[in-house]
Amino acid sequence: MAKTIIISNRLPVQLQISNGGITAVPSVGGLATGMKSVHSSGDSLWIGWSGLTDEEIPEELAPKIDAALAKHGSSKVKLTEKEVDGFYYGFSNRTVWPLFHYFLEYSEFELESWEIYKAVNQKFADAILEKADNEDTIWIHDYQLMLVPQMVRAERPDISIGFFLHIPFPSYEIFRTLPWRREVLQGLLGSDLIGFHTYDYERHFLSSVRRLLGLEVSFNDIYLDDRVIKVDSFPMGIDYKKFSDAAKEHSQRSEDEKSELQKRLDTHKKSAPDAKFFLSIDRLDYTKGIAKRLNAFEYFLNKYPHYKERVRLIILAVPSRSNVPQYQLLKREIDELVGRINGELSTVSWTPIWYFYRSMPFENLIDLYTSSDIAWLTPIRDGMNLVAKEYIATRTDKTGVLILSEMAGSANEMNESLLINPNNFEQIADSLNEAINMPKEEQIARNTLLQKRLERYNVEKWANDFMNSLVGQKEKDQTYKSRKLSIDIMNTIMDSYNKSRRRLVFLDYDGTLAGFHTDPQKASPDEELYTLLDEISSQPNTDMYLISGRDKETFTKWFLPKKYNMIVEHGVWISQGGEEFRMLETVKKDWMEKILPVLESFVDRTPGSFIEEKNYSLAWHYRKTDPDFGQKRAVELNTVLTSLIANDDLSVLNGNKVMEIKSSNVNKGRASMRVYSEHDYDFVFAIGDDWTDEFMFQELPKDSVTVKVGRQKTQARYFVDNTKNVRAILKRFANKR
Repeated sequence: MAKTIIISNRLPVQLQISNGGITAVPSVGGLATGMKSVHSSGDSLWIGWSGLTDEEIPEELAPKIDAALAKHGSSKVKLTEKEVDGFYYGFSNRTVWPLFHYFLEYSEFELESWEIYKAVNQKFADAILEKADNEDTIWIHDYQLMLVPQMVRAERPDISIGFFLHIPFPSYEIFRTLPWRREVLQGLLGSDLIGFHTYDYERHFLSSVRRLLGLEVSFNDIYLDDRVIKVDSFPMGIDYKKFSDAAKEHSQRSEDEKSELQKRLDTHKKSAPDAKFFLSIDRLDYTKGIAKRLNAFEYFLNKYPHYKERVRLIILAVPSRSNVPQYQLLKREIDELVGRINGELSTVSWTPIWYFYRSMPFENLIDLYTSSDIAWLTPIRDGMNLVAKEYIATRTDKTGVLILSEMAGSANEMNESLLINPNNFEQIADSLNEAINMPKEEQIARNTLLQKRLERYNVEKWANDFMNSLVGQKEKDQTYKSRKLSIDIMNTIMDSYNKSRRRLVFLDYDGTLAGFHTDPQKASPDEELYTLLDEISSQPNTDMYLISGRDKETFTKWFLPKKYNMIVEHGVWISQGGEEFRMLETVKKDWMEKILPVLESFVDRTPGSFIEEKNYSLAWHYRKTDPDFGQKRAVELNTVLTSLIANDDLSVLNGNKVMEIKSSNVNKGRASMRVYSEHDYDFVFAIGDDWTDEFMFQELPKDSVTVKVGRQKTQARYFVDNTKNVRAILKRFANKR
C-alpha cells in the first residue's frame, strides 16, 4: 500500500529522557499541527531529527527511542553534535536564514558548513530511500533540506516528491550572492511540486531558475530534462477551531478558574478602563523587527503624548538560537531598549512596556490574545506570521485591531488589517492612533471578513491543497507519458520504417539536431551528427531533408558537401542531392528596409540582443539578454511589428528566444508538402522543436509520425524531451533496428 512520507528537520514529537526511560510528547508547533491531517490519515511516516545528538543518547536507550518514536509514526535521522552545529546552526541559520530574509550582512559563506549541510541532507535522503517505495508520496519541508529532493530523485526517478519552503524566497539579486546557488536550485528541482507561502516568493524562485540555470519556464511550470516541475503558492493557515474554541471557553471561566496572568491583566484593565493593551509576540529574531518596534513605540508616545499612562505594550519574545552571535547581540539590544524606555517614561502608576523573554503555555497565549485590544506585529521580513492569524481567531466578539507589517507573508491575505511599513515610524504612530480610535462597528466589519477567510482556509486545507496538487502533478505527468515517444511506440515506428517502400524524413536543426547557443554560428554540427545523417541519407528509398529557418549560406558551408537534401529560411530555398540552392517560393524583400530600423532600435535598447539578416527574412535574437527583460521587449516588439506589417503579407514567428519576420506565404508546412507531392511516400517522419515546425506537423498527412522536441502544446502526435532523445531516434533509423 502506498504511503506518505513527511520529512522535516525536527520530528513532531519531543523526546524526554528521565529515570533511564524515554517518553515522546507530541509537539504543538505550526508544522506539527498543520501536517496532522496528512500524518494521521492512512499509512504515513514522519522522518526527522529527534532533537538529541548521538552524544546525548546512551547506547542502551537507542532502541527505546526508536520504539517511542514508532508509536507516533516517526523515524529518526541520527546527527552528531558537529553535524548539528555545521548543518543547523551553521549553514541553515547563519547562511540561508539571514540571506533569504534579506539580511545579507549577517550571512556567512563557510565552505565547511556547506559541506556538512550537503552531508546531512544526504543522511536525510538515505533515510527516505531506506523506507520509501516507488509508489509512495514524499513531502519535504523547509530550508534545512533543500538538497534532499534531487538526492532522492537520483535514486528513485519515478517517485512523487513535493517540497514546501516555509520562509521567504529572496529576489534574484539577493539569491545570486550565495556561492552554492546553482546547487540549491538543482536540489529543489528534484521535486515534482515546489510550494511557497506567497506568489512573490514563487516569482522570485522562477526568476532565479531562469537566470541561473537557463531553464524554460512557462507560467509556473519548469521544463527540466524529461520532467515538468510545478511551482505554486499555498498560504499556510492555522488550526482555526482550536484557537476559536479556546477563546470561547476562556470567556466562560469563573474568577477561580482564571490563570494568574489573566487575573493580573484584569486588575490593570479595571484600574484604567480606557487604557489599551498593545500585544507583540515573536520569536527573538532580527527578522521580526522587535527593536524597531520599540523605537517606534517611543516615537508614538512622543508624537501623541496624551496617550502616556493610557497605553501599554506587552512584548513576548520567545527565546531562539541563543548560541548564534547575532541573536545574543539582539537580546542585549532589546533588553537595553526596554530598560531605557521604561526608565525614561515610567510613572509611579504606569510602566509603558511589559517585557517577557520566555515561552508561554497555550493557556497564557489565549489570555494575552483575548485581553489585548491591538495586536502589533511588524516583522522586517517574514515568510508568513501565524501569530496575526491566531490573534484574529481568538477575537470571539470580533473586536480588536490588527496592525501588520506589509513585509509579512500573511499581509497578502489580511488586507482588512492596518498594513504598515515597519521602517516608517510616522505611519506606525498614525496607525496606532487610528487603531486606538477605531469604532467598534469598523473593528467588527474588518474582523468578520478576516475570520471567515481564516476559518475557510485553515491549516488542514493548506495541507490537503498541497497534497492534492502533488497528486494532480503526478497524474498530469502520466498523461504526458502516454504521448511520449516511448520504447514501445518507437518499436512500432521502426517496424513501419523497415517495411516501407519509400521514406520521407524531415529534420529541424536548432533545438532538434543541435542544442541552442548564444551565438547561432557556434551551434555547428559535430562528427557524431554527420555520421548519423550520412547513414540515414544513404539508405535506399529514403529521402532525408534538413528543414530549418537557417540562412542558406550557413547550410551551404555545413552540409552542401555532404549532398544532403535541405530546405532553409523556412521554405524559401531548397537544395537536393548536393545541387546549389534554388528558390522554392517567389518572395519579396523590399519590406526589409522598412523593418530593419525598427529592429535596430530594439537592439540599441536591449543589451545582448542582435539581428540576423537572412536573404528573405529578418531575425531578432535575444538569447543573451536578461530573460525577463528580453521577454518584455519581445512582447513590445511583437506589438509594434503587428501594426507595421498588417498590410504587407508578412508574418512574425516567435521561436526559442528569437523573433523572425518573413513572408506569410513561406513556411515549413508549404515546403514539406511540396516535397511530399513529388513521390508516393508510405512513411513520413518529421521532428522539430518550435512554432515554425507546427506548420509542418499540421500540413503533413495525418498518418505521418510527427514529433515535438519539448513539452509545449503541439500539433505533433508525439514528443521527446531533448536533443539527446533525438540522437537516440536517429541512431535507430541509422541502424534500422
